[in-house]
Amino acid sequence: MLGANIAINKEGAVPLGDYPAMYAAVAPFADYVAINVSSPNTPGLRDLQGERQLAEILAAVAATRDSLAGARPPVLVKIAPDLAPAAVETLVATVLAQGVAGLIVTNTTIARPALRSAARSQAGGLSGPPLFGPATELLRRVARLAKGHDLTLIGCGGVGSGEQALAKIKAGASLVQLYAAFAYDGPALIPRMKRELAAALRREGFGSVQEAVGADLR
Repeated sequence: MLGANIAINKEGAVPLGDYPAMYAAVAPFADYVAINVSSPNTPGLRDLQGERQLAEILAAVAATRDSLAGARPPVLVKIAPDLAPAAVETLVATVLAQGVAGLIVTNTTIARPALRSAARSQAGGLSGPPLFGPATELLRRVARLAKGHDLTLIGCGGVGSGEQALAKIKAGASLVQLYAAFAYDGPALIPRMKRELAAALRREGFGSVQEAVGADLR
């Protein structure tokens, strides 16, 4: 499965025109398209997670998607881990109302949990192990809010082992994404994680990944 992640630039951006145009450009090549409104590295991008702005963007993308004669990959939204509780509820309600296929939970964080490095005050998004706890807790919250709806959740943030992948799955994810761990460990990470995930599933009594999805919510 190949996903395309699209987001506006920091200069000269027109979100209601740019997101639909980018969707149309990548649609022939992608199995899904992620609307990124959560990167902390582009000034003003996270403001687009607000109810009105996000609804307008998704409606514009949907109109473009409906007009395409060729491939129409499903639309997902990638969200930040730093959302306030009320904002999470609003965002989930918005994507459900707009018929979005899924959410990627989460992007990098602007928080600096437990960091001791002299570089801890640097601006930008933090990924890797410090993100795992907050991102997984938000995933669990989103899964509860979306329960009973057809919304695919992709767990992302701090995953570097099969056990951590299973934690995302139990929190409600049907799919898991990697970034920082893959950058450090390279392709050898994937077969190792697959072995660890299979062992963790057996250890916890699950016959398949699907059986484990959302186990924390039951």
